[in-house]
Amino acid sequence: MSKRPLEILDQVLNGQPVIIALKGGREIRGILQGYDVHLNLVLDRAEEEIEGQVEKHGTVIVRGDNVIYISPSIE
Repeated sequence: MSKRPLEILDQVLNGQPVIIALKGGREIRGILQGYDVHLNLVLDRAEEEIEGQVEKHGTVIVRGDNVIYISPSIE
């Protein structure tokens, strides 16, 4: 039986790290804490690599319009 996309997101809500690819070539890693039907995301311990340096952002809200994909990550 195939799963729906939101069911797959529910599986990573237990503290697993994810990678979020955004429009403009940006990529953010963090712990998915929540989401809504518009794919607005709440990430904890969010960080982003910019020009070889890791920028730590803490807790962020990502607007769903900017999300290209979400993938489980290995920390």
